[in-house]
Amino acid sequence: MIEFIIVGIFFVLLALCLTWRLYKGPSVVDRALCADCIENLCACALIMVALFTGRSIYLDVSLVVSILGFVSTVLVAKYLEGTL
Repeated sequence: MIEFIIVGIFFVLLALCLTWRLYKGPSVVDRALCADCIENLCACALIMVALFTGRSIYLDVSLVVSILGFVSTVLVAKYLEGTL
């Protein structure tokens, strides 16, 4: 139980750091990278919730979040490159 609390606190600290970088990012690329990192952090948090509760539905939701995050990152990269 204590491991989940420690990991949860670590995830919250990481999310705060990433949110600050998302807000203050010097360029659009930095902001897109931070948004992708926040999405990955949310997927990992959903996996931790699945482990803690023992319900597998959170693993499915985590997989969908990861796939949508990847697709959105590719679309943002293509847009910033100018080929979209």
